[in-house]
Amino acid sequence: MLLTEFLNKSDFSKQTEFRRSLLITYFNLKKGHATSFSPVQIADSLHALGYARPNLSRLRNAIKKSKVFVAAGGIDQYKIHPASLEALDTEFPALTTKSEEIISYDSVLPEALLQKERGFIRSLIKQINSSYENNIFDGCAVLMRRLMEILLILSYEELKIESCIRNGNGDYKPLEAIITDAVGNSTLRLSRNSKEYLPIFRKLGNFSAHKIFYNADRKLIESNIIDFRATAEELLYKAGLRT
Repeated sequence: MLLTEFLNKSDFSKQTEFRRSLLITYFNLKKGHATSFSPVQIADSLHALGYARPNLSRLRNAIKKSKVFVAAGGIDQYKIHPASLEALDTEFPALTTKSEEIISYDSVLPEALLQKERGFIRSLIKQINSSYENNIFDGCAVLMRRLMEILLILSYEELKIESCIRNGNGDYKPLEAIITDAVGNSTLRLSRNSKEYLPIFRKLGNFSAHKIFYNADRKLIESNIIDFRATAEELLYKAGLRT
């Protein structure tokens, strides 16, 4: 869980100063930032969130008198009482378990382009966006390649021409062969832009997956975003996932 999510779920802005002190201490503890805290550190954390810096004497006295904090052994160091920690774990279970939720912000491919729900495609779109936003550029390039391959196959299936891209065993051919067929397939009828860029997206993904002395970077991905969006949107239409 991100800090912004935690602040929202805990109604942080509506809490008393002392409750905010407890909550931000709990969040930092769970995120592994520290195991004990001083009133100064708590005050600094609240101030960094945009709240007024608490009076240190008042905060220190409140901590000493409370039953939710206990002395941690060091000078002016405190930690959350085990009973209070258990209660907070129950109140915020999402903070103590690793979530599988993918947080992304449509930086590469807007989720809204997918109009017919396909969970695995939506997950791929989120992963593409999230990897780019978190500077995982090789991962982003590989996922972009994977999405293009899937959308091509779904487009062939939607048009009932998947036999064009299957081998003698009935398996789908490698992406290079699929793209070669797609470029010249009169039923699929790709735009000139998509014909030009499909091999590029394949190459970018292959380099990130297989080339030893190579790393993708933000500039490389960014320079291809517009054409990636256009190609993906065209294939979503042809795959029947957008109308």
